[in-house]
Amino acid sequence: MLKQIAIGLAMFFALGLAHAQPKAGVEYRELAPAQPTDAPGKIEVVEFFWYGCPRCYTFEPVLSPWLKKLPKDTHFRRIPAMFNDEYAQGARAYYALEAIGEEQRLHKALFDAVHIGAKLRVADEAALTEWLGEHGVDTKKFAAAYRSFSVEGKLKRAAQLTVAYKIDGVPAMAVNGKYVVKTDSISSFEQLLAVSDYLIEQSRKEGVKAAPTKVSKPKQKQKPKPKPAKIQ
Repeated sequence: MLKQIAIGLAMFFALGLAHAQPKAGVEYRELAPAQPTDAPGKIEVVEFFWYGCPRCYTFEPVLSPWLKKLPKDTHFRRIPAMFNDEYAQGARAYYALEAIGEEQRLHKALFDAVHIGAKLRVADEAALTEWLGEHGVDTKKFAAAYRSFSVEGKLKRAAQLTVAYKIDGVPAMAVNGKYVVKTDSISSFEQLLAVSDYLIEQSRKEGVKAAPTKVSKPKQKQKPKPKPAKIQ
């Protein structure tokens, strides 16, 4: 009798775990076609974000410790979402800071400045430049990078990826150019990262360390308009 109960409990918990496993079309979706990644040989993890997004700001202290525990065969990068001009200004600031080697140092501080106290508007170039100067940034280098050719190229690429990944809200997580977590089915940031962990493991089991890096030139078509962010 006890043996039958033990077997029944084992089956119950096994079914529970199977039910808890993320499912395609529910907790995540697959991209078709898969998108090229920036780290051949590694599993790429991407966060789409915007400095002005309150939920992105709230997500940051949950995301940061998770990033420190990412396996060595993964590569993390941020892509600023590009839904409209205001988002584009935030993306421009991000890539300009990245170009001069200051983004990593000031990422959290800039988030704080946007959401606490006087609430800095990243789209206000003069106010942003003043704030950066107060935080030890060479504002001449920043100004030169702000409208540089390389930053313009990254802005165009970010806009293309926002559409290609079918991102309609931030924060959003994508794995290996193939999977995107469906945030409308996610109840917490912890679950968002748990599904990301599952997709990392799934990519590892598939033996696909990165999507193809060669990108064919698409035919000239009218660009679809990105949908407004649902999560703000």
